[in-house]
Amino acid sequence: MEENFFERVYAIAKQIPEGKVTSYGAIAKALGTARSARMVGWAMNASHNRDDIPAHRVVNRKGLLSGKHHFEGTNLMQQLLENEGIKVVDNQIVDFEKYFWNPEIIR
Repeated sequence: MEENFFERVYAIAKQIPEGKVTSYGAIAKALGTARSARMVGWAMNASHNRDDIPAHRVVNRKGLLSGKHHFEGTNLMQQLLENEGIKVVDNQIVDFEKYFWNPEIIR
């Protein structure tokens, strides 16, 4: 069950366009499990050995880089986002709504 759920999470994460972000809760809601944002976080944490998962594009519901400590280096998550044109100040995405991608619209 968990493996299948993680793969469903990864299928959505792979669709996040470059220069956009989404939240753990938005992915959970798109999967029909709105109360499982934490499990989406676990899936993202487990994906760091996979280059095909853009885990840096998944943040918390307020645009905070809550998963940044799971990336190598102190500011790697921020650097990856900034390389895509997303401004980050104090571990939070500036103009979060502007960069937010809703996976429910695509599904």
